[in-house]
Amino acid sequence: MKLARKDPKQWADRLSRLVLLIGLGTVVLMVAAAPDTDLHGQVAPDALMRSISNEVLDRIKGDPALRGGDFSKRQGLIDEKVAPYVDFERMAQLAVGHDWRRATPEQRQALTREFRTYVILTYSGAMSRVTDEQVTVQPLGAQLGEAEVIVRTRLDSSAADRTELDYRLEKTDAGWKICDVTIMGVSMVATFRDSFASEISRSGVEGLIRTLADKNKQLTTSGS
Repeated sequence: MKLARKDPKQWADRLSRLVLLIGLGTVVLMVAAAPDTDLHGQVAPDALMRSISNEVLDRIKGDPALRGGDFSKRQGLIDEKVAPYVDFERMAQLAVGHDWRRATPEQRQALTREFRTYVILTYSGAMSRVTDEQVTVQPLGAQLGEAEVIVRTRLDSSAADRTELDYRLEKTDAGWKICDVTIMGVSMVATFRDSFASEISRSGVEGLIRTLADKNKQLTTSGS
């Protein structure tokens, strides 16, 4: 199925089943991926994604509560296992685009906070859709020392078509962090940027913050 970049709802619905492939506890990750490190001893990005994908899928498949309606448990797993590997501030900056430079430090903090909450709440229902998915991570062709890479993965399932899912990661002092996800050629950041730009043009940065906050309240209410 071809995804339309300017259709955030369609994009979010498809990605919500997949986004939980990016979470894993530190201990398990380091044990599983320790041999695949770069010159600075950090876990290589493709090894990171391989370990994360397999571990999180196993956790969801083995816990009926995660696939059921236990909203607080879903949120707990995302906060603990997924969020530490996503650079939400960088992702928010990319999604807001050039208007980020015009925002005050306080507005940037608010945007990052509301954006982080919105992404987590939007995709917390992904666990209920997990069935028999299997992930294949392509070997990374990047050279050592690069600060930004694309890790390409493929998701196979008997319940859905094969899905190409690519992660853009940037190297930080805390290790590799995900700053964008592309599904079937459509970027999450670009999709959000389209909708955010429309909101900013109507009511400015403060309007976008209010809109995200309102959506977060609605999602929290519907999920509780």
